Amino acid sequence: MTFHFTRRLMATAAILAMPSFAWALDGQDLLKKINAAYGDGRVKLAAVSVDISGDNAVLKGATLAVSGPNASAIPVGDVRLSGVTANEDGSYEIERVDFQPLNMTQETSSIRADNLYMTGVSIPANTNGDTIASMMTYEKAHAGPMSITSEGKPVVSVASADVNTSVEDDGASLAFDSAVKGIKVDLSDVKDPKAQETIEKLDLKTLSGEVAMKGSWELQSGTIDIEDYTLNFDRVGKLSMAFSLSGYTLDLVKQFQETAKRMEEVNGDEQARQQAQQAAGIAMLGLIQQMSFLGADIRFDDAGITKRALDYAGAQQGVSGKDMTQMIKAMVPMMLAQAKLGAFQQELSAAVNAYLDNPKSLDISAEPENPVPFPMIAGAAMGAPETLPKLLGAKVTANEAE
Repeated sequence: MTFHFTRRLMATAAILAMPSFAWALDGQDLLKKINAAYGDGRVKLAAVSVDISGDNAVLKGATLAVSGPNASAIPVGDVRLSGVTANEDGSYEIERVDFQPLNMTQETSSIRADNLYMTGVSIPANTNGDTIASMMTYEKAHAGPMSITSEGKPVVSVASADVNTSVEDDGASLAFDSAVKGIKVDLSDVKDPKAQETIEKLDLKTLSGEVAMKGSWELQSGTIDIEDYTLNFDRVGKLSMAFSLSGYTLDLVKQFQETAKRMEEVNGDEQARQQAQQAAGIAMLGLIQQMSFLGADIRFDDAGITKRALDYAGAQQGVSGKDMTQMIKAMVPMMLAQAKLGAFQQELSAAVNAYLDNPKSLDISAEPENPVPFPMIAGAAMGAPETLPKLLGAKVTANEAE
């Protein structure tokens, strides 16, 4: 009886102990897979040690190194990983990653960034697949406030920067959006006299604005759809862009990364590096040919910068802003004629003239009937540029409401 009791007691103890051992975190394996998830191998996160406490981990004395001719490791301090789960397939889920404030100083300039964190981070077990499961993803990344100072004076400050991503239910596509808010730029202390004069005349001593982006990426077809990418600055204007491409698959991304990596690994004199860069550039062009153009739209809504620019340009020529406008309008047809855009140049010229007369908005769009492979675009641009507008479904308008 004692034997049976002892055996049952040992079995019970073993069962109770199993979860602790089965789910114990391997700090070095976690760090290794984080580095593998960067994909191109050019960025390496290192740590003096990885301290584990339950489902939390701390990368002590972490450094971030980017490979290259003048690469050096950047100290990032302790990185805290909270709510880390090791999955059966070898992947990891991390509820939150907190970074120490960034504070870098070089000569008379300094960069400061606070409140740096990521949430909902997924680290893959294997990065060799062609699905989102083989990528490192996160639900949110945040930074801010941030600032850049020069000689003790603020030059650029940002209230907050956020990026949000979400994997669609089918696991085949990724949606994302980002917002950079409270951007302030102070150009009042620019040293160059000519630049300072231009800044003053254009009323650009101080700028404030924000940047936002929204889009999605479907991995199988490689379709990237940037629904909106907007830069909006007070007293300047709002630049809104949207575009859609196909063929940007995960495999193509890895080929881009591998090409860039090979270029950086070249050793030797300056001539050898230049030759490597040229070869990499040709390789990149070859890779881009796998992509197709689906559509694009670029719109600028003026907030006063156009008139100030015309007035300043006119003053440089000894004429008024109105006279400068007429001079540019006379030059536009001649400049467009050199581009050999056929009938489209008349439409473009008319839109530019209307905008210059009453600067409100200028919109250039391209909506082809079918996807246009990049090699076809390049061929038309070199051999028959007048066919490009029709090939791309190009259209330009001025001063039309959104």
